Amino acid sequence: MTKIEASMAGNLWKVLKQEGDTVEVGEEVAILESMKMEIPIEAETGGEIKAVMKAEGEFVDEGEALFEIG
Repeated sequence: MTKIEASMAGNLWKVLKQEGDTVEVGEEVAILESMKMEIPIEAETGGEIKAVMKAEGEFVDEGEALFEIG
């Protein structure tokens, strides 16, 4: 399993993909909000979303896992 991690600390503003969705490399899976900026989180590998590990509105730290891809 590959994990998609937060690139910086912030609020998980929008979750764009759910369990069972298929993603491709570079596809946006979530948007973080930090310092009033929206930061897209992209899949680094393609595959199926096996788990969404955080919910919209939660605060996440840099490097924290947001999704598992299998």
